Parts: sequence; C-alpha cells; structure tokens
Amino acid sequence: MASKQKTPIDYNTLPILPVRDTVLFPNAILPLTVGRDSSLKLINDLKEEEKYVGVISQRDPRVDNPQPVDLFQIGTVAFVHKVIKLPSQSLFIFVEGLQRIAIEEVTQMDPFLRARVKPLTDIAPGAKESDFDALVRSVTTMFQQVVQLSPTLSDDLQTVVMNIDDPSRLSDFIAANLPSLSSVEKQELLESLELKVRLERLNRNLAREVEVLQLRSKIQSDVQDQVTQSQREYYLREQMKAIQKELGEADEQQEIEELRKKIEAAGMSEEAKKEAMRELGRLAKMSPAAADYHVTRTYLDWLVVLPWNKVSDFRVDIAKAKQVLDDDHWDLEKLKERILDYLAVLQLKPQLKGPILCFVGPPGVGKTSLGKSIARALDRKFVRMSLGGIHDEAEIRGHRRTYIGALPGQVIQGIRRAEMRDPVFMLDEVDKIGRDFRGDPSSALLELLDPEQNSHFRDNYLDVQFDLSKVLFICTANVLDTIPPALLDRMEVMELQGYSEEEKIQIAIRHLIPKQTVEHGVKSPEQIEFTKASLASMIRHYTREAGVRSLEREIATACRKQARRIAEGKTDKLLLTADNLRDYLGIPHYRLETEIVERTRQPGVMVGLAWTPTGGDVLYVEANAMKGSKGFTMTGHVGQVMQESMQAALAWVRSHAADYEIDPEFFQSKDIHIHVPSGAIPKDGPSAGVTMVSALVSALTRRPSRQRLAMTGEITLSGQVLPVGGIKEKVLAAKRAGVTEVILPADNEPNAREDLNPEMLEGLKLHYVKTIREVVEEGLEKDPVPSEVDPMVRQAALAPAAAGSPN
Repeated sequence: MASKQKTPIDYNTLPILPVRDTVLFPNAILPLTVGRDSSLKLINDLKEEEKYVGVISQRDPRVDNPQPVDLFQIGTVAFVHKVIKLPSQSLFIFVEGLQRIAIEEVTQMDPFLRARVKPLTDIAPGAKESDFDALVRSVTTMFQQVVQLSPTLSDDLQTVVMNIDDPSRLSDFIAANLPSLSSVEKQELLESLELKVRLERLNRNLAREVEVLQLRSKIQSDVQDQVTQSQREYYLREQMKAIQKELGEADEQQEIEELRKKIEAAGMSEEAKKEAMRELGRLAKMSPAAADYHVTRTYLDWLVVLPWNKVSDFRVDIAKAKQVLDDDHWDLEKLKERILDYLAVLQLKPQLKGPILCFVGPPGVGKTSLGKSIARALDRKFVRMSLGGIHDEAEIRGHRRTYIGALPGQVIQGIRRAEMRDPVFMLDEVDKIGRDFRGDPSSALLELLDPEQNSHFRDNYLDVQFDLSKVLFICTANVLDTIPPALLDRMEVMELQGYSEEEKIQIAIRHLIPKQTVEHGVKSPEQIEFTKASLASMIRHYTREAGVRSLEREIATACRKQARRIAEGKTDKLLLTADNLRDYLGIPHYRLETEIVERTRQPGVMVGLAWTPTGGDVLYVEANAMKGSKGFTMTGHVGQVMQESMQAALAWVRSHAADYEIDPEFFQSKDIHIHVPSGAIPKDGPSAGVTMVSALVSALTRRPSRQRLAMTGEITLSGQVLPVGGIKEKVLAAKRAGVTEVILPADNEPNAREDLNPEMLEGLKLHYVKTIREVVEEGLEKDPVPSEVDPMVRQAALAPAAAGSPN
C-alpha cells in the first residue's frame, strides 16, 4: 500500500489515537476498529493531506476514556491510508507505522488528545561488537523455523524476511508478525531503542516459540496416529458388526448390556463391582478378535455367577437336626452334641461365623459321611475338596489371570457349584497335603481356615475380596502329626475313634446291608438275610479295622453271591450264619482266637497294644537270651523312641534281677535279642515299654505270659508306668484279637471310663497298674516252664489251633 502523505509531520500537535491490546511497529500496516466518540472525532477531523496520528497503547485495556497517565510514553507515528464506515457507526481504518515517538507533553484533552512528541531513532551497536551479525542470523533462522512449524503463518514470510537487510526493520517486521507475543512483550520490544537488546529479547521469544511449536507438532502427530488407528478399528468393527448381523449372530453391544445388568443384579461388594465395571469398560472397547477379549469375558462371567449375597434360607430346628444325625450315623455322640450346640448358638445369633472343625480318626469311621449329614441337618449345600497329594498353592488360591487357562482356586469353584455363600465345605485328607520344593498349600489354608481372616479371602484369579465367614469348614484327617502346628491351631479337633463289634453290627444292620442290597438288586430280608452271629463272625475273621469299609466289602461280596444264585434260577432265600459264612466269603483272613494263644505259649513272647492311623492293633514283642557277652540286639524296623524304651527295659531288669531270681551278672555271659515281628512295618513310640520289660523277665525266668492277656504303658528307669494315648482303640483291638485281660496304666483309668461303654468291656477284665512290678505280677504266670518241652505234648497242644489256621 503506497504512502499518501503530502505534508511534513507536525510533531508539536500530533493527534493521539489510544488503542487496546495492540502495538504498532514502524513499517507495519495494521487494521484498526475505531468506536470511541473521541477517536471517531479524531479520524473525522483529519485533513486529506495531514492524516498523521500517534498510535499509543493503553496500559489497562479496560479503561474506556483513557487519560494521558493511562497511556504508554512510547508509541508509533502512523499514516491513515483508508477509512471505511461500518453499519454500527464505527470506523475501520488502515494505518502504516512510520517511526517511534515519545510523548513529551499533552497539549489538548478535548475532544481528543493532542500532544507534542519527539521522534526516536534506533541505537546501532558499535563496530567492535562482532556477535551482532550472528544474533541477526539467529533471529532470522529461528523465525523461518517458526513459519515452517506454525499453521497460521504464511510461507511467504520466509522469503520476505530473507530480503530485509536492515536489522531495525528486520526486528520490527518479525515482532509485528509473531502471533505468540503478548501486548506487553511487544511494547517492551517497541521501547527497546538499542538494536542489540531488541534482537536479544526477540531471540529469546523466538526460541521459546520454536520449542512450543515443536512440542505441539509432536503431540499433533501422535494424536493423528491414534485417530487414524481408531478410525481404522472403527471401520473394521462396523464391518464386523454388519457381517455378524448378516450371519444372525448376537449383537456385541447387546452382550455388553446384558453383562452390565448381571453385574448390577449380582449383589457384589463395592470393590468387586468397581473392578467388574472397569473390566466391562475394557471389554466394550475391545475387538472380539483381540487376545484379551475372551480372558476378560471369562473373568466377568466368574464374577457375575458367584453367590455374593445368597445364603441358605434355613430356620434352626434342633429336633429335626438331631433326628437327621441319628438316622445317618450310629453312636458318635460327642460330635452330634457339638453340632447341635452350634445350631443352638446360631438360633440365638444368626450372624455367627462358621466354626472350623477337624474330624480325626481311622479310615472308614464315617468322617466324610458325617460331613454330608451335617449339611443335611443344616439344610445347606455340601461341597467336598480332596487335599490329598496336592502340591500347588494355586489349587486353593487360584492362578493369576496372566497365565493361559487361568481359573479360580477350588475353594471359589466349590462356592460357585454350591450357589450359596454358606455351604458345608469339607476339606478331605488335610493331613496328606504335599510339602516340598513344588509348594506348600498348607500355608494357603492358614487364611482360609481363620474365622478372623476368611471374611476377606482374596483369590489370585478374582483379585477381589470374597466373604467366606459364613462357610462351615470341616477338615478330615487320619493323624495330626503331619498337620503344621499353625494350621492345627486354627481348627477345633474332634476325634472319631474306632467302633466296637456291637457298634459295627448295628451300623451294618442300619446302613450297610440296606445300601448294598439296593446296589446289587437283591431284596432284604426277602432274598437275603444276615444274622447277628454271621455279622459278628464276619467282623472277627474277615476284617481287622477300626472302621467299617472292609465289612461293607464283605457284605457286598455276599450280596453278589446271592445275585448270582438268583440269576442261575435259585430263588430260595439266602440266610447267612456263622456256620455257612465260609461257603460264600472263603477261608477266614484272621484267626484271632487261636493266634494269640499259640504265640504266647513260649516264654519271652508278650502281647502289646499299639495305636495306628487305621485304629488299634495288637503288637507281639519277643525276647531271647543266649550265650554271649553283653550283646544287645533290637530288630523289627523299630524307631528311635522304641529303641530307647528297649534300653530302659533292659536297664530296669538288670537293676532288679535279684528280685526275680535272675543272676545279677547274667548280662556278662549272655546276649539279649528283642524282636518285634512284622519287620516290614515301621514301629515307634514309648507305649510298648511294659511289654518289653515283661518279655525280658519272661525270657530270663522262663515264666510265660498269661493266656489271652495284652498290655500297654510307658516305663521309666525308676519303675513307674506312665499313661499313654489311644486307650479306646487299643482296648477294641485287644477284644478283636480274642484278649480277655488288659493291663493299663492307672492314670488312664479316667480315659477308659469315659470312652469305653459296658458293651465294649463285655468279656474284658482291665488291670490298672502304677509300677513295673505290678505289671510283671499281673502279666506272667507264677511258675516257669522247663527249657525242653516234649514234642508230643507241644504237638497235642497245637493240634486244635492248626485246624482253624489258613493254608
């Protein structure tokens, strides 16, 4: 735009045009909108040949009627090239900056400002300042970078700036075209008369602008890539929806909404619901072909199917529960009382946490079936998990979702199968959990079986808390020795001891026979009948156990024989008696009545009683003395504790030899050998101490054991007999073996009175002793037998026993 000035500028009475948020630089053309009355008067009063005004910026743009104090001191004298009238009565003008000016004195206030101004000239750098050219080139280069990076600046500005040789014009041109500069920063550049200072300020502003634009370009590029990828996925997803629609498949969005409704209706905890909604949001954004889609979907399916707030609708009925327990199990009064006590407390306090029970006893005594009966009595679901042999903690806590094929642990899976939050949960064989380098699952049970912690149980797969405090956990075990102490401390241990013969007969009549006849398709008592005598014979001669599993197998064998007879056309009823039992079950497996008599006929053989994980059993101890010198041999796969009992027994016998007419120096000329038969079976424990002492005294004095007598008890060197455990199992084992007299420690008399009822003691005589002397007096015959026994006499004595022995 060409300049139209005709006359020189009058710097003494120059009209002043205040502007807001605008700075006009020399050699720059700027459009302005004029709307103030004073400014309109100023523009309208300009003569055609004297259109010069001083453009000065306001300090505060909010002031509508600026006074001289409201204006900056330095501005620009400009020529008004064109004036355009707008419909709003305001004016639109184009002005061209000519030169910097400074207000010296205001000469007119109304109707508009006039002032005497002084033109300002730039201060060029000295000739010795060699870095000035480098500064000019830096400013030029950075402005070109700004133009390249800025989406609003025209590329022509690069050409224009390259053609400007004057550093003053260059700085003003760049300052006028740099959009990022604020009005204050532009005013500072306008007031900088020293070219070097002006260019340094401009250089700093340009460097900042280049950094901002580069960052903006990077962000825009990343966003563009994401948008492009999102658009691509969107188009593909829409195509997939169209294909699924054509194929008649369910709409994905509909599945998402159905999942959302299931989450709302599941009754989850706040933590679980928050996690489910988060995973649902991820699922909604995924493509069904994504690798994590089915993992997330499976996880959500597990969350919505769990019974977060479903509990059994059970009203406590003590009488009904007692009836159920009595119908399902014979005896077990202590356990039944404990369950009924729990129900009574539950009736008074429904918020009661489930107890942690541990049933300990030999195999076959009904531990697992008792758990089912408890569930039936409580009207709850029953869940069973076998822990025998597991080595991996993940079986209990589950796998983390990062693994392929991950699933929740068996505990959460069992809760899902129960569909209730308060089932009866049986952890079977807790004493057989593996503990090795592959893992220690028993440690994972510590939280599960702690009522104070299992309300916040966290499965590795779910990774949210699940309340297990309402679950009634029941553990079963054969022995307690292998259960870690920390785990055992969390459980209420309840012992299930072995059954007596009468109890087994009742269990067979009430439960085993009806069950097996139904399973084998025979009717009882129309087609098969078991007499009590046959059952007693079956128990004595075909089974040797604390429980009833072997008895049930023998009953099943008899039922199969009758089923075959019926299939062969023999429809007559089978009546099993003690006399014909051998015809259907074969040769008896055990000859208890004769075995104990045969084996104890020889001096040095005594019968002890032992406790095993399968119940009580008889234990034979044999002692022999031979020529030698201080030799002491212990055989029979005996453990360290039993070896120490043997040494204690020998020490007591040597110290009391004279009391039994034994040469006190016998050990100097004899070797002693103690053997415990069944050498393949490991044996240990202190309870055979009295048996070993009696065997040694019997061997050295030739006084045989009293017939059908067994004993148990721990000994001390001072001759005391200490109490032992497993009294009920040992006494029942003695009765099964045909024993009629049992020697027990005196301190075990309360155990015998509490655990043994009159039926169990029928045909048994119990001797309670405090010292080893009493044991010897009660356990051995008074008179010794000669060293040599007539073979004919011995053969005659053994003949009746041989008739009943197996081949």
